[in-house]
Amino acid sequence: MNRDMAFAVVAMAFVVLASNILVQFPVAGLGDYLTWGAFSYPVAFLVTDLSNRRFGPAGARRVVYAGFAAAVILSVIFATPRIAIASGAAFLAAQLLDVAIFARLRDRAWWQAPFVSSVVSSAVDTAIFFSLAFYCGPVLGTTISGALGAVGIADACQLLPWTSLALADYGVKVALAALAIAPYGALRRFVGPVGAR
Repeated sequence: MNRDMAFAVVAMAFVVLASNILVQFPVAGLGDYLTWGAFSYPVAFLVTDLSNRRFGPAGARRVVYAGFAAAVILSVIFATPRIAIASGAAFLAAQLLDVAIFARLRDRAWWQAPFVSSVVSSAVDTAIFFSLAFYCGPVLGTTISGALGAVGIADACQLLPWTSLALADYGVKVALAALAIAPYGALRRFVGPVGAR
């Protein structure tokens, strides 16, 4: 693994770990709507998009897989197992979708690929993460806590208003995807495709 890819993997793992810890803490006064993780996690899409620009789709997928492995391992240690599982499932699905959409749009206007890929994949990420992490009701005759308990993973569901949290979280992700266009535009000059320098 070269230095640039190692940096991308470390950045990805750090962003996901920080977000998995911060998602457990509601923003004061907005506890029914936002957690601090809503502000840190969108940076993962910027890391993926810059990786896609630098290494292409195959390299970006390597960053996603390595970042995923590191983040899940660290999240099991520093967050709850349920948060780690929800984050891992959401992260992998959303980031791989982000890579695919970005690759398809990369030859259009410079801002379209990062913005559209982030907005669409953020919706998938939000739906998967919040439903797995904080839904406490029945699923196919059991609960997520019951299913985890059946395979030896102790879990106590955090009863949070997960639908309002998910909607507000997605709103923040869309807003930050729009704001991330500026740093992406600035960094794309320095993060060209491998061999293009």
